[in-house]
Amino acid sequence: MILSLIVGLGLPLLGTTAGAACVFFMKKQMNLLLQKALSGFAAGVMVAASIWSLLIPAMEQSEAMGKLAFLPATIGFWLGIIFLLLIDTLMPHLHIDSKEAEGVKSNFKRTTMMVFAIIIHNIPEGMAVGVVYAGWISGSTNITLTAALALSIGIAIQNLPEGAIVSMPLCSEGCSKPKAFGYGFFSGIVEPIAALLTIALSSIMVPVLPYFLGFAAGAMLYVVVEELIPEMAEGEHTNLGTIMFAVGFSLMMVLDVALG
Repeated sequence: MILSLIVGLGLPLLGTTAGAACVFFMKKQMNLLLQKALSGFAAGVMVAASIWSLLIPAMEQSEAMGKLAFLPATIGFWLGIIFLLLIDTLMPHLHIDSKEAEGVKSNFKRTTMMVFAIIIHNIPEGMAVGVVYAGWISGSTNITLTAALALSIGIAIQNLPEGAIVSMPLCSEGCSKPKAFGYGFFSGIVEPIAALLTIALSSIMVPVLPYFLGFAAGAMLYVVVEELIPEMAEGEHTNLGTIMFAVGFSLMMVLDVALG
Protein backbone atom coordinates (compact mmCIF):
# COMPACT_ATOMS: atom_id res chain seq x y z
CA MET A 1 0.00 0.00 0.00
CA ILE A 2 2.79 2.44 0.89
CA LEU A 3 4.57 1.84 -2.42
CA SER A 4 1.33 2.33 -4.35
CA LEU A 5 0.73 5.56 -2.45
CA ILE A 6 4.25 6.86 -3.16
CA VAL A 7 3.86 6.09 -6.86
CA GLY A 8 0.37 7.59 -7.03
CA LEU A 9 1.34 10.85 -5.31
CA GLY A 10 4.72 11.08 -7.03
CA LEU A 11 3.54 10.69 -10.63
CA PRO A 12 1.96 14.19 -10.90
CA LEU A 13 5.15 15.79 -9.51
CA LEU A 14 7.23 13.76 -11.97
CA GLY A 15 5.07 15.06 -14.81
CA THR A 16 5.53 18.67 -13.73
CA THR A 17 9.28 18.20 -13.29
CA ALA A 18 9.68 16.65 -16.74
CA GLY A 19 7.67 19.47 -18.28
CA ALA A 20 9.65 22.15 -16.46
CA ALA A 21 12.88 20.55 -17.73
CA CYS A 22 11.84 21.52 -21.27
CA VAL A 23 13.26 24.94 -20.50
CA PHE A 24 16.75 23.47 -20.99
CA PHE A 25 15.98 22.24 -24.51
CA MET A 26 13.60 24.82 -25.95
CA LYS A 27 13.93 28.41 -27.05
CA LYS A 28 13.60 31.17 -24.50
CA GLN A 29 10.15 32.23 -25.74
CA MET A 30 7.33 29.71 -26.00
CA ASN A 31 5.43 29.76 -29.28
CA LEU A 32 1.91 31.14 -28.73
CA LEU A 33 0.28 28.33 -30.74
CA LEU A 34 2.13 25.75 -28.66
CA GLN A 35 0.97 27.45 -25.47
CA LYS A 36 -2.65 27.36 -26.71
CA ALA A 37 -2.30 23.67 -27.57
CA LEU A 38 -0.82 22.80 -24.17
CA SER A 39 -3.47 24.79 -22.30
CA GLY A 40 -6.25 23.14 -24.29
CA PHE A 41 -4.83 19.66 -23.65
CA ALA A 42 -4.51 20.30 -19.90
CA ALA A 43 -8.06 21.67 -19.77
CA GLY A 44 -9.44 18.57 -21.52
CA VAL A 45 -7.72 16.21 -19.09
CA MET A 46 -8.95 18.16 -16.07
CA VAL A 47 -12.56 18.30 -17.27
CA ALA A 48 -12.63 14.56 -18.00
CA ALA A 49 -10.98 13.78 -14.65
CA SER A 50 -13.54 15.94 -12.86
CA ILE A 51 -16.40 14.01 -14.45
CA TRP A 52 -15.23 10.37 -14.55
CA SER A 53 -12.87 10.29 -11.55
CA LEU A 54 -14.73 12.61 -9.18
CA LEU A 55 -18.35 13.57 -9.92
CA ILE A 56 -19.60 10.21 -11.22
CA PRO A 57 -18.00 8.26 -8.31
CA ALA A 58 -19.47 10.82 -5.88
CA MET A 59 -22.97 10.14 -7.20
CA GLU A 60 -22.41 6.38 -7.30
CA GLN A 61 -21.46 6.42 -3.62
CA SER A 62 -24.64 8.34 -2.83
CA GLU A 63 -26.96 6.00 -4.75
CA ALA A 64 -28.69 5.02 -1.49
CA MET A 65 -30.23 8.51 -1.58
CA GLY A 66 -32.16 7.56 -4.70
CA LYS A 67 -33.12 10.51 -6.86
CA LEU A 68 -31.20 12.83 -4.50
CA ALA A 69 -27.89 11.04 -5.18
CA PHE A 70 -26.70 14.18 -6.97
CA LEU A 71 -26.99 16.31 -3.82
CA PRO A 72 -23.64 15.58 -2.07
CA ALA A 73 -21.73 15.97 -5.35
CA THR A 74 -23.50 19.26 -6.09
CA ILE A 75 -22.93 20.69 -2.63
CA GLY A 76 -19.28 19.64 -2.69
CA PHE A 77 -18.90 21.05 -6.21
CA TRP A 78 -20.08 24.49 -5.11
CA LEU A 79 -17.90 24.43 -2.01
CA GLY A 80 -14.91 23.73 -4.25
CA ILE A 81 -15.84 26.64 -6.52
CA ILE A 82 -16.20 29.01 -3.55
CA PHE A 83 -12.92 27.80 -2.00
CA LEU A 84 -10.92 28.50 -5.18
CA LEU A 85 -12.75 31.79 -5.66
CA LEU A 86 -11.63 32.90 -2.20
CA ILE A 87 -8.01 31.86 -2.83
CA ASP A 88 -8.09 33.56 -6.22
CA THR A 89 -9.44 36.74 -4.62
CA LEU A 90 -7.06 36.86 -1.66
CA MET A 91 -3.75 35.44 -2.92
CA PRO A 92 -1.66 37.84 -5.01
CA HIS A 93 -0.87 36.20 -8.35
CA LEU A 94 -0.25 36.95 -12.01
CA HIS A 95 -1.45 34.82 -14.89
CA ILE A 96 0.79 34.11 -17.86
CA ASP A 97 0.78 36.92 -20.46
CA SER A 98 -1.23 39.12 -18.08
CA LYS A 99 -0.02 42.61 -17.14
CA GLU A 100 -2.24 43.20 -14.12
CA ALA A 101 -1.92 41.14 -10.94
CA GLU A 102 -4.95 39.68 -9.17
CA GLY A 103 -5.65 39.22 -5.47
CA VAL A 104 -4.68 41.58 -2.66
CA LYS A 105 -2.08 44.20 -3.51
CA SER A 106 1.51 43.24 -2.72
CA ASN A 107 5.11 44.09 -3.50
CA PHE A 108 5.96 40.60 -4.75
CA LYS A 109 8.07 40.32 -7.88
CA ARG A 110 6.33 39.53 -11.15
CA THR A 111 7.97 36.09 -11.35
CA THR A 112 6.89 35.27 -7.79
CA MET A 113 3.27 36.13 -8.54
CA MET A 114 3.39 34.00 -11.71
CA VAL A 115 4.49 31.05 -9.58
CA PHE A 116 1.66 31.79 -7.12
CA ALA A 117 -0.80 31.54 -10.02
CA ILE A 118 0.46 28.04 -10.81
CA ILE A 119 0.30 27.07 -7.13
CA ILE A 120 -3.38 28.06 -7.06
CA HIS A 121 -3.80 25.92 -10.17
CA ASN A 122 -2.09 22.88 -8.64
CA ILE A 123 -3.84 22.83 -5.25
CA PRO A 124 -7.10 21.27 -6.55
CA GLU A 125 -5.19 18.69 -8.60
CA GLY A 126 -3.34 17.53 -5.48
CA MET A 127 -6.59 17.46 -3.52
CA ALA A 128 -8.27 15.41 -6.25
CA VAL A 129 -5.53 12.77 -6.15
CA GLY A 130 -5.55 12.80 -2.34
CA VAL A 131 -9.30 12.35 -1.96
CA VAL A 132 -9.38 9.43 -4.42
CA TYR A 133 -6.48 7.67 -2.69
CA ALA A 134 -8.12 8.33 0.68
CA GLY A 135 -11.20 6.52 -0.61
CA TRP A 136 -9.07 3.59 -1.77
CA ILE A 137 -7.10 3.38 1.50
CA SER A 138 -10.28 3.33 3.58
CA GLY A 139 -11.49 0.22 1.76
CA SER A 140 -15.05 1.27 2.50
CA THR A 141 -15.78 2.76 -0.93
CA ASN A 142 -15.93 1.39 -4.47
CA ILE A 143 -12.78 3.31 -5.48
CA THR A 144 -10.13 0.83 -6.66
CA LEU A 145 -6.36 1.23 -6.81
CA THR A 146 -6.46 1.15 -10.61
CA ALA A 147 -9.05 3.95 -10.64
CA ALA A 148 -6.87 6.04 -8.33
CA LEU A 149 -3.82 5.27 -10.46
CA ALA A 150 -5.71 6.30 -13.60
CA LEU A 151 -6.29 9.73 -12.09
CA SER A 152 -2.61 10.04 -11.07
CA ILE A 153 -1.49 9.09 -14.59
CA GLY A 154 -3.94 11.54 -16.16
CA ILE A 155 -2.81 14.40 -13.90
CA ALA A 156 0.85 13.52 -14.59
CA ILE A 157 0.26 13.60 -18.36
CA GLN A 158 -1.42 16.99 -18.24
CA ASN A 159 1.32 18.25 -15.88
CA LEU A 160 3.90 17.69 -18.63
CA PRO A 161 2.67 20.67 -20.68
CA GLU A 162 1.87 22.60 -17.51
CA GLY A 163 5.46 22.30 -16.32
CA ALA A 164 6.63 23.79 -19.62
CA ILE A 165 3.98 26.52 -19.40
CA VAL A 166 5.45 27.48 -16.01
CA SER A 167 9.17 27.42 -16.76
CA MET A 168 9.22 28.83 -20.30
CA PRO A 169 7.44 32.16 -19.57
CA LEU A 170 9.55 32.61 -16.43
CA CYS A 171 12.65 32.22 -18.58
CA SER A 172 11.34 34.85 -20.98
CA GLU A 173 10.77 37.13 -17.96
CA GLY A 174 14.51 37.10 -17.29
CA CYS A 175 14.98 34.06 -15.04
CA SER A 176 17.96 31.83 -15.76
CA LYS A 177 17.07 28.38 -17.06
CA PRO A 178 18.05 26.59 -13.82
CA LYS A 179 16.04 29.08 -11.78
CA ALA A 180 13.01 28.79 -14.09
CA PHE A 181 13.22 25.00 -13.80
CA GLY A 182 13.43 25.33 -10.00
CA TYR A 183 10.27 27.45 -9.93
CA GLY A 184 8.50 24.87 -12.10
CA PHE A 185 9.58 22.04 -9.81
CA PHE A 186 8.56 24.01 -6.71
CA SER A 187 5.09 24.67 -8.14
CA GLY A 188 4.66 20.91 -8.60
CA ILE A 189 5.55 20.09 -4.98
CA VAL A 190 2.23 21.66 -3.99
CA GLU A 191 0.36 18.67 -5.44
CA PRO A 192 1.77 15.84 -3.27
CA ILE A 193 1.60 18.13 -0.22
CA ALA A 194 -2.08 18.89 -0.88
CA ALA A 195 -2.70 15.19 -1.51
CA LEU A 196 -1.00 14.15 1.75
CA LEU A 197 -2.95 16.73 3.75
CA THR A 198 -6.16 15.47 2.20
CA ILE A 199 -5.29 11.86 3.02
CA ALA A 200 -4.39 12.89 6.59
CA LEU A 201 -7.99 14.02 6.99
CA SER A 202 -9.29 10.69 5.70
CA SER A 203 -10.60 9.63 9.12
CA ILE A 204 -13.18 12.40 8.97
CA MET A 205 -13.38 12.41 5.17
CA VAL A 206 -14.60 8.91 4.34
CA PRO A 207 -18.12 9.33 5.79
CA VAL A 208 -18.55 12.43 3.62
CA LEU A 209 -16.37 11.31 0.70
CA PRO A 210 -18.96 12.19 -1.98
CA TYR A 211 -18.83 15.81 -0.79
CA PHE A 212 -15.03 15.86 -0.99
CA LEU A 213 -15.04 14.29 -4.46
CA GLY A 214 -17.44 17.00 -5.61
CA PHE A 215 -15.29 19.63 -3.87
CA ALA A 216 -12.18 18.55 -5.79
CA ALA A 217 -14.14 18.55 -9.06
CA GLY A 218 -15.45 22.05 -8.46
CA ALA A 219 -11.98 23.35 -7.63
CA MET A 220 -10.47 21.79 -10.76
CA LEU A 221 -13.20 23.09 -13.06
CA TYR A 222 -12.80 26.57 -11.57
CA VAL A 223 -9.16 26.51 -12.71
CA VAL A 224 -10.18 25.33 -16.18
CA VAL A 225 -12.69 28.13 -16.70
CA GLU A 226 -10.69 30.84 -14.92
CA GLU A 227 -7.27 30.13 -16.39
CA LEU A 228 -6.89 27.45 -19.05
CA ILE A 229 -9.79 28.29 -21.37
CA PRO A 230 -8.86 32.02 -21.53
CA GLU A 231 -5.25 31.02 -22.31
CA MET A 232 -6.27 28.72 -25.17
CA ALA A 233 -8.58 31.39 -26.63
CA GLU A 234 -6.28 34.39 -26.21
CA GLY A 235 -4.99 36.37 -29.20
CA GLU A 236 -5.53 35.42 -32.84
CA HIS A 237 -8.26 32.84 -33.36
CA THR A 238 -7.28 29.22 -33.91
CA ASN A 239 -9.03 25.89 -33.43
CA LEU A 240 -5.85 24.23 -32.16
CA GLY A 241 -6.70 24.74 -28.48
CA THR A 242 -10.17 23.24 -28.98
CA ILE A 243 -8.78 20.22 -30.82
CA MET A 244 -6.18 19.61 -28.09
CA PHE A 245 -8.92 19.97 -25.47
CA ALA A 246 -10.76 17.11 -27.20
CA VAL A 247 -7.54 15.06 -27.31
CA GLY A 248 -6.91 15.57 -23.59
CA PHE A 249 -10.53 14.85 -22.70
CA SER A 250 -10.56 11.65 -24.76
CA LEU A 251 -7.26 10.43 -23.32
CA MET A 252 -8.36 10.93 -19.70
CA MET A 253 -11.75 9.35 -20.39
CA VAL A 254 -10.10 6.26 -21.92
CA LEU A 255 -7.63 6.01 -19.03
CA ASP A 256 -10.33 6.20 -16.41
CA VAL A 257 -12.67 3.69 -18.07
CA ALA A 258 -9.88 1.29 -19.07
CA LEU A 259 -8.11 1.31 -15.69
CA GLY A 260 -11.09 2.07 -13.46
